[in-house]
Amino acid sequence: MTPQEKVKINKLPTGVPGLDDILGGGLPEYSFNILAGSPGCGKTTLAHQFVFANATPEHPAIYFTVLGEPALKMLRYQQQYSFFDLSKLNNCVRFINLSQVLVERGLKGILEEITREVEATTPGIVVVDSFRTVVRHADQKEMEMQVFVQNLGLLLTSWQATTFLIGEYAESEVRDNPVFTVADGLFWLYQAVERNSVVRKMQILKLRGQGSVPGMHTFRITDSGLQAFSRTLGLSEHISRNVRSTKVLSTGVPELDAMMGGGIPEGDSLLIAGSSGTGKSLLATHFIDAGLRQGEPGIIAVFEERPEEYVERATSFGLDLRTPVERGNLQVIYLRPLDLSVDETMQAIFDAIKTTGAKRLVIDSLAGFEMALSPGFRADFRESLYRMIYSLTALGITILSTVEMEESFTELLFSTYSISFLTDDILRLRYVEIEGQLRKIVMVVKKRGGNHSKDIREYEITSRGFVLGQRLENYDGLITGIPPRAGTK
Repeated sequence: MTPQEKVKINKLPTGVPGLDDILGGGLPEYSFNILAGSPGCGKTTLAHQFVFANATPEHPAIYFTVLGEPALKMLRYQQQYSFFDLSKLNNCVRFINLSQVLVERGLKGILEEITREVEATTPGIVVVDSFRTVVRHADQKEMEMQVFVQNLGLLLTSWQATTFLIGEYAESEVRDNPVFTVADGLFWLYQAVERNSVVRKMQILKLRGQGSVPGMHTFRITDSGLQAFSRTLGLSEHISRNVRSTKVLSTGVPELDAMMGGGIPEGDSLLIAGSSGTGKSLLATHFIDAGLRQGEPGIIAVFEERPEEYVERATSFGLDLRTPVERGNLQVIYLRPLDLSVDETMQAIFDAIKTTGAKRLVIDSLAGFEMALSPGFRADFRESLYRMIYSLTALGITILSTVEMEESFTELLFSTYSISFLTDDILRLRYVEIEGQLRKIVMVVKKRGGNHSKDIREYEITSRGFVLGQRLENYDGLITGIPPRAGTK
């Protein structure tokens, strides 16, 4: 190798969806890594996902347990995850319990036993779980511990093994700890209870040789194991609109298209604001239906009712969503409420976009979206929503979001979230009281980059859906909600 040549470091897939992107492409091969965190945060499961994703007969994995818990008990629970491959046991993955060795022979015995197994097997992956048990056994002998860790790291690196040491550490122990100094990679997993929700996050504190995404990233443990959600999800997408599209999409209501100067520019974010019962969800359904009629797949993210109820309600207005759902042209996403993160929602939407090729997205509603989040994520809702809308519209996705407003008869509000700056276009629906009747009006408040009608028009919700009426000309102060007849002030 000449001085000008660089050593190429291969990157191994972690087996955890989303984590490779956070790491910058995967885990460096032959790296010496520490996986730390409190009990129950997913350390062992993450290690197992990596092992089963990479172990082969040619490059097997050895999983050393230094816990009192036998491997059989651990495997009983790990087999419940879908990533677990029973056919790889003993052939590609071996589990060896060293708890008795630690008691009888100490650190020296542990190192000798690991050395013997590594030399006999020549594994590609080595895991020591729980390494913290070894650390505690050192009984404050820091120099002995440092020598042990350095020798272990040298051994496994010289045998070209990718290594995970798993331990239960407090965050305060990061400083001046010889274990962490030697490590090439340091992964920290956290879990916290926020009111009645459990939130799990991970941080890559150290990763030699490549740029990982800094900061805290949320993750979830499901039947498939861990799934990670990068805090920069979407912003790293390389597909973007270099030239703004000139295509205009229909709202599904021709008269409303005319009010908007032809329709919604492709790639815009449209906000429909109004109080309960004004027809926000109905307009959203018209928008998706119009796309489906043109052969454009769509996605609806709902937070306040289940997909079956949403589809059935559309049928009552003569709009068929059931058929495109069955054909795969429409996905109605319903995410588990009360402990979501915005990143998790974005991942579900990105996955649906890749599956369907959708160009139209409905978020119904922002109020329900916020309530579905864990309490800790609600504080950053506005910033996260900006990132989400920016990422999706950059891909050419046209977004229609609904937001519920408390009706005021003294002023016209546009958004309870102060997010109107995030949207390109705004439609405002509201009630007005005219001659003892509660009636509905619609107006185009904003259309970025184009002209729109200034009219305020009445509309009705009928069995045919959203039906736009005439301009209301004989009243003053319509937006106040209690308009007098013109000339009667």
